[in-house]
Amino acid sequence: MKFIVYGVRKDEEGYARNWSKENKMEVKLVADLLNKETVKLAKGYDAIIAYQQLPYDKEIFTTMKEFGIKDLSIRNVGVDNIPTDVAKANGVRITNVPSYSPSAIAELAVTGLMQLLRRTPDFNDKLAKGDFTWEPDIARELHTMTVGVVGTGRIGRAGINIYKGFGAKVIGYDVFRNPELEAEGMYVDTLDELYAQADVITLHVPGLKENYHMINKDSIAKMKDNVIIINTARGELVDAKDLIAGYKSGKVAGAVLDVYENEVGIFNSDFTGKKVPDATLVELMAQRNILVTPHVAFYTETAVRNMVDVALDSAKSMLEKGESRNEVKF
Repeated sequence: MKFIVYGVRKDEEGYARNWSKENKMEVKLVADLLNKETVKLAKGYDAIIAYQQLPYDKEIFTTMKEFGIKDLSIRNVGVDNIPTDVAKANGVRITNVPSYSPSAIAELAVTGLMQLLRRTPDFNDKLAKGDFTWEPDIARELHTMTVGVVGTGRIGRAGINIYKGFGAKVIGYDVFRNPELEAEGMYVDTLDELYAQADVITLHVPGLKENYHMINKDSIAKMKDNVIIINTARGELVDAKDLIAGYKSGKVAGAVLDVYENEVGIFNSDFTGKKVPDATLVELMAQRNILVTPHVAFYTETAVRNMVDVALDSAKSMLEKGESRNEVKF
C-alpha cells in the first residue's frame, strides 16, 4: 500500500515519517493542498490523506475514481467543505479524526477566559504606558460564576471538567444529552434558560445551518449583563458585528474567539506590513477585551500527532479491512 498526504506542514512531517517507518509503508508528503490539479499526483497511490479549510473540488473525486482510489482520509473533524454527494457518487469513502485532543480546545478556551477574568488585557495596556495602579480593574473569580456550556460532546465535557475543577457552577445545553451529565442534573431545557443564567457562555457545537449566528443581537439581549462569550468551535456560530455592538454597549464584558466566520485565507497567513483584508475582523481585534487567536486551539504537539496518526491508521484500516471506526457515514 502507498499513501499520499496533501497539505503537509513542517510540524506534521516528523509524525508522518515515523508512522511510515513503524508501519513499513510508503507515504509521500506533499505541501500543496488537494485540488483538481494536484490530485493528479495521486496516480498509483492507494489512498489520499488531506487537511484544508478550502473546499474540495468536485473534480477531485472523479479523478480519484479514474485512478481507482476509494479512500479520502481527512486529518480533522469537519466535512462541511467536502461535496459528499459527489464523493459518494464516485465511490469514495471518507474517514475523519473525530477526536484529536478535546483537552487542547478546552484548555485554550479556559486560558482566554482567565485572562479576561483577571483583567490581563487591561493591565497589559496600563503597564505598557508605565501605569502600575490597580483601580478600576478589579478581577472576578471563576468559582463564583455560572458557566453555560453549549454542546456537551468530547470537547464540551473536557471543558466542564476544567470549570468544575475551578469550583464554578456548570450548566449545559445539548440536543443529544450525555447520560452521566443528565444524571448530575446539569442540563437546562432551552438555550434561553442557559442565556439567562450563565455568566460565561462557551460554544462547542458544529456549524450546522440551525446553529448559524446563534450568537446575535437577539440572543445577546437575553443574556446576563457582563457576560463573557467563548467560541472555539465554528466561526459561523457568532454574528461578529452583533458581538461588537454588544461589547460596545457594555452588555458583553468580553469574548474569546479562536474562530471567525470569514477566516479562510486570513488565519494561518502572514500579513505583516500589510492590511488585513477584513474590516470586521480588524474591529474585533481592536477591542481590548475581545481576544482573537487564529484557529490555534487544536495546535498542540499531542493534537497534531493524533491528527496525523489517526488519519493514516484510518486509511490503512479501510484498505486492509474494508472499514474504519472513523468512517463518516452519509
